[in-house]
Amino acid sequence: MNTENTTLNWFRNAAPYINDLRGRTLVVAIPGEGFEHENFRNLVHDLTLLISLGVRLVLVHGARAQVNRALESAGIENRFHGNTRITDRDTLEVIKATVGKLRFEIEAAFSQGLPDSPMARSALKVISGNFVTARPVGVIDGTDMRWTGQVRRMEVQAISRALEGNSLVLLSPFGTSLTGELFNLNYLDLAAEAAKALNAEKLILFRDLPQLELDGEPVYDLSIHQAEEVADTVDSETLRCAITACNFGTQRVHLLSYADNGAILQELLSREGVGTMIYRDSYEVIRRARINDVGGILGLIRPLEKQGILVRRSREKLEAEIDHFTLVEVDGTPVACAALYPILDDQGDTIAAEIACVAIHPEFRGGGRGAKLLQHLERQARALELAEIYVLTTQTEHWFIERGFSQVDVSTLPASRKSLYNIQRNSRVLRKSLLTQ
Repeated sequence: MNTENTTLNWFRNAAPYINDLRGRTLVVAIPGEGFEHENFRNLVHDLTLLISLGVRLVLVHGARAQVNRALESAGIENRFHGNTRITDRDTLEVIKATVGKLRFEIEAAFSQGLPDSPMARSALKVISGNFVTARPVGVIDGTDMRWTGQVRRMEVQAISRALEGNSLVLLSPFGTSLTGELFNLNYLDLAAEAAKALNAEKLILFRDLPQLELDGEPVYDLSIHQAEEVADTVDSETLRCAITACNFGTQRVHLLSYADNGAILQELLSREGVGTMIYRDSYEVIRRARINDVGGILGLIRPLEKQGILVRRSREKLEAEIDHFTLVEVDGTPVACAALYPILDDQGDTIAAEIACVAIHPEFRGGGRGAKLLQHLERQARALELAEIYVLTTQTEHWFIERGFSQVDVSTLPASRKSLYNIQRNSRVLRKSLLTQ
């Protein structure tokens, strides 16, 4: 029963993401290795499910692993300039045969529909064709790249018509020129160009590993500026592609592992994903709360109120005090909140402030958001030229002490706040001076 409830709750929580993605265009890029992995069958099911939910899907496939083996079998040397393949005539013929074979295998995988399988009654159509016009890369650092090309134009209207018919559009790493020649394309460059041309909501880049790692630690999200700062230290083609796509205007690029079962569903249909997201705009913001945030704040604080960690607040009280609250918002969803209440003297002047009602959604704890929120409130207090701030807590004393607060006696509270102290809760009183910060 617990498993059933977990599944039901997950699907219910996914509803807002499904509604948001319906009718949107996603570009998904999978390297050649991904099609040979045992999890590819599950990935096919997940992509088909997204299309059934109303997502417009463009699949861009790579084939480097397959081409490398085919060239080796043909006794042709694999030649690269940096990370770009040099495509001479013999190499091009092998690539055409290899990519063509892989394309038909992909189409077959999306055409399966056995009864009692996830693909039953899907009736999914896969459409591919000469959607991409290319031009030669030319000579780079004195090296003639021959039939290696780059995207010149995409047939956006033709692709859009196919997507409007709920078809999967499949783009192979080839482009035709105006002179009728065929050029070999880098599939990641093609994916970034497709996301740009189609104004895609997201670009999904599959690779072998689930998240980027910095200093041995997984990274779940990076702004475009952060990504550019670490690009030289992280050997990742997908990261460089993500940066290019964001600079082209794509708002979100997700790096996922083709080996992880259900990775794309977990990434797109839940608050916290399983990969690394590179974002162009303000994915995470800290802002002052508004009256329409009351429902979100209640969702954050109610569990803590039930545990006795926070004092219970009614909706009416929150509405009256909403101007004191600050939120951390991730992708439009409130995930943390706190309030800064003024402490007045007998003349009604603000002499200090109290930080209260600190709450962080369980799925977003451990990411430093609480500390950022606290720093934001301290800046608010300094802007008011206050000398000190207080916190009253029953269970989170050490968290505040680690951030510069010190325990003090109740008697040190300003008179107006001391008169409201609840003896039955027996809260610890913590204080932090702002004069030396």
